[in-house]
Amino acid sequence: MMDIHKILKQLPHRYPFLLVDRVLEIEKGKSIKALKNVTMNEPFFEGHFPHRPVMPGVLMLEALAQAAALLAFDAMNTSPTDDMVYYFAGIDGARFKRPVEPGDQLILEVEMLRMKAGIFKFKAAAKVDGELAVEAELTCAMRAIG
Repeated sequence: MMDIHKILKQLPHRYPFLLVDRVLEIEKGKSIKALKNVTMNEPFFEGHFPHRPVMPGVLMLEALAQAAALLAFDAMNTSPTDDMVYYFAGIDGARFKRPVEPGDQLILEVEMLRMKAGIFKFKAAAKVDGELAVEAELTCAMRAIG
């Protein structure tokens, strides 16, 4: 279990781009289950779409990537630093199965498939009320900057 205060220490993202509210479960080096409460107060709903607010698919994928980052940092017993960046390197097989709307609770489920030389491969899915909203394989890279 990881509350918002611990998440803020592990992820560099901040409002309005922090998309993980709580970690429900984490199995070191294997999987993570986290949640994102989707509210009408999200800034993207103003324009996506005013007549029928729907969470953008790319932000659902970003939420999954942030959960994956939490899993990766935990697996490596590390935290992000100012001289390290965690990037998307690939998104494969992304499928969107249902819209995510204000009031939904997005459950983020990520499984680590591989971790080698700072490259991570994950199987990820997000669900609302047990119903699949999005699934994809994510590749992320941890890189030093400077």
